Amino acid sequence: MRDLALRASLDSVITRALQEQRIVGAVVLVAYHGELIYSRSAGLADREARVPMKEDSIFLLASVTKPIVTAAAMRLIEDRALTLEDPVTHWLPDFRPHLPNGVFAPITVRQLLTHTAGLSYRGFEPTESPYHTLNISDGLDQPGLSLAENLRRLAAAPLVYEPGSSWRYSLAIDVLGAVIAEVGRKPLEDVVRHAITGPLGMTDTDFAVVDRTRFATPYADGQEEPVLITEGMTVPLYGAPLTFAPSRIFHRSSYQSGGAGMAGTARDVLRFFETIRTGCDGILRASTVETMLTSHVGCAAQTWGPGWGFGFGGAILEDPAAAGTPQSVGTIQWGGVYGHTWFVDRASALSVVALTNTAFEGMTGAFPSDIRDSIYSALRE
Repeated sequence: MRDLALRASLDSVITRALQEQRIVGAVVLVAYHGELIYSRSAGLADREARVPMKEDSIFLLASVTKPIVTAAAMRLIEDRALTLEDPVTHWLPDFRPHLPNGVFAPITVRQLLTHTAGLSYRGFEPTESPYHTLNISDGLDQPGLSLAENLRRLAAAPLVYEPGSSWRYSLAIDVLGAVIAEVGRKPLEDVVRHAITGPLGMTDTDFAVVDRTRFATPYADGQEEPVLITEGMTVPLYGAPLTFAPSRIFHRSSYQSGGAGMAGTARDVLRFFETIRTGCDGILRASTVETMLTSHVGCAAQTWGPGWGFGFGGAILEDPAAAGTPQSVGTIQWGGVYGHTWFVDRASALSVVALTNTAFEGMTGAFPSDIRDSIYSALRE
């Protein structure tokens, strides 16, 4: 009965979102106590060509990249090739951003992992800020831009606060990706493949689209229906302008953004998060996973809204009442600007992946909260 109720409830949420033209397509997967209890692909992967969404459709993952790259960094830390307290300049000597007063302020690997490094995203900064005048990429645009050049631009911008003194979602994981590549002495994609995606059999998830015929075309919220995201298109998120270039993934000369550069399938992503939920047997030690899933930034930072702190790789739920969520304390959650959300509720033995091809409804609209509430309502009947 529980599974029937869950299917009926989730089917209703997804169908309503499609009928109301809030999303173009989606793949939603729910694992409970290690069993896949819900799987649905719905809508269209390409509306103009009338290509249906399939479970193996490949999405631009945007920030769903971050926890995967974070896990690769944690593997290097386990191997003692890297430490949390390493200064970034140990690995990237030229990356030396200064405070607005001109004083150099060292950044550590821990601060990159927790987004407490004093960095930001261009989309979150005023249009007159150095992030805009220096044309710093958020890892979503400027096909062909090299990592060295984007790091040069980022290092030329003043830090927005002293490292360790505050929290701001940022390009920190792009910098971490550069550190990982330096530590591993190979491209970021190779380190991630060796440490994480290879051992887990995530064959469709990489810093390139492995099969263009399965590519899910990205769309953005529109007044009457979602609109196709075109090259250089700017879409406002909470009033902040985010610039997209979907073709970036097809340009091998584009830098491998540790914060936003991967593409992959919902099934691969679920496999990763189920591995995290159960303790990472084979890729990370259980103690390392505990470190990742511990809140290192208190919920006063409101990283995903009230009640949420931040660990390594995502927001950590500290106060469900303040957050207004049925999820358990310790749940880790995040999203991706191309239209994705995911969460792992270890106390409930639950992993959920909801990938859509519609920014930003699939990340910050009613869709993800409706998915979440439907799941908990059905499981608690």
